[in-house]
Amino acid sequence: MSRVISVTGATGYIGGRLVPRLLAAGHRVRVLTRDAAKLRDVPWGRDVEVVVGSLDDADAASSLCDGAEVVYYLVHSMGARGDEDFAARERACAETLSAAAQEAAVQRIIYLSGLNPGAGLSRHLASRAEVGRILMESGVPTAVLQAGLVIGSGSASFEMVRHLTDVLPVMPAPHWVLNRVQPIAVRDALHYLEAAADLPANVNRAFDIGGPDVLTYADMMRGYARAKGLREPVILALPVLTPWLAAQWVNLVTPIPRALAIPLVESLQNDCVVREHGIDEFVPRPPDGLTGYQRAVELALGKIERGEVETTWASSSPLDAPSDPLPSDPDWSGGTVFTDLRTTESSASPERLWSVVEGIGGENGWYSLPLAWGVRGWIDKLAGGVGLRRGRRNPHRLQLGEALDWWRVEALEPGRLLRLRAEMLVPGRAWLEMTVEPRRGGSVYAQRAVFVPQGLAGRLYWLAVLPFHGIIFSTMASRIAARAETDLKATPGQPRTDAARRPAPRTQRNTTHDS
Repeated sequence: MSRVISVTGATGYIGGRLVPRLLAAGHRVRVLTRDAAKLRDVPWGRDVEVVVGSLDDADAASSLCDGAEVVYYLVHSMGARGDEDFAARERACAETLSAAAQEAAVQRIIYLSGLNPGAGLSRHLASRAEVGRILMESGVPTAVLQAGLVIGSGSASFEMVRHLTDVLPVMPAPHWVLNRVQPIAVRDALHYLEAAADLPANVNRAFDIGGPDVLTYADMMRGYARAKGLREPVILALPVLTPWLAAQWVNLVTPIPRALAIPLVESLQNDCVVREHGIDEFVPRPPDGLTGYQRAVELALGKIERGEVETTWASSSPLDAPSDPLPSDPDWSGGTVFTDLRTTESSASPERLWSVVEGIGGENGWYSLPLAWGVRGWIDKLAGGVGLRRGRRNPHRLQLGEALDWWRVEALEPGRLLRLRAEMLVPGRAWLEMTVEPRRGGSVYAQRAVFVPQGLAGRLYWLAVLPFHGIIFSTMASRIAARAETDLKATPGQPRTDAARRPAPRTQRNTTHDS
């Protein structure tokens, strides 16, 4: 049955994954946002009605609720700057929404809160519990879904597990790292959120939701390490780390902002497990059952950490892969990926430039510092790797899947794209991608090196070779472009002398967080 459904927090982690599911189900969706520009980068941005404003604005709340049958309340102030008054702010927003929903005769409010033991709560858990109480007392039937740590790329809880485990083989931690938690996969949380819209009209209560596994936070980090192929971390539970000190530690070794790390760490002081199973009376479990923690982590690792170099959100769907990253996720989320991007222009035709790209490696060389490539190949061979001298089958043509020195041809689109996957021994996964695009009067060569580090060793390896990359990749890009302009009889790998006077390639080196 199609409905008019309003969503607050649509650009947040859960909201950004719920909205496309509601649209796919045929609902008319209206969203509230402070800044409509945030919706430009999401694939469903043009398919929703947009109300610009905030929940402390009564007019915006009225516009949001007008004509809506269901309202999803997916906002909270965790991580907001200057959050000393966050509890009062959240209370005021809940009261504003409650009044607007009652005035508009909304049939159902659905609020995502946090699992809690009911007493001794952290400031943020206590505030979220109070918001749930206000909504349930609004006169509008309300379902408060209380979830624990949500497992999926982009979820702040999961990102903290990810980055701590990736970076620290030995981890000092507060003693409550041994407290019990019951995480839930994002796909299962979305399952319950969708189904809550169909609850009977007389249901006005809180429900606990969680996955099938009850773990300690230490167990979660060890499970993540197993899924990622890392050695399980040694976790030292220390009684001296206060929540504030622990939050500073999290902020220091992970990209998670301190304002978000503090409430996350504070919430771990309590056991957060499912205490009641009332939801089972109204909502059947997912068709394949609840997702176990280990499987949820494997899904959350994302495409690139599963060995697929394509990392753009356009290649996946939040309907089929809600654990994958979205463009609306914060920039600190996702696994660490190091990239080195070089582009340069050539007066050669795209066909001529492609012939140079496809002829790379083997006896033709790599167009930069052959001694450095050779030394690296010998080091790899001595360490038990494949080394550099596997060569290539044909000096001019490549085939998908064939070996090329210490690379493997992973993707090949003749005339446009060559992607090589490294088979050398490195603490992580590496790719080298080369593309050719036409431009007026010539062509454009783009070269992208991608490295996904494996734990702390991978990060240290990238930092160690970074100075060499600056020379090797820059020289390689400029000489490939120059080589395409030389005479066909030029010696392979030796561009003419005026190549040194070419403009340096445009360079972009960055570290991104993708899954």
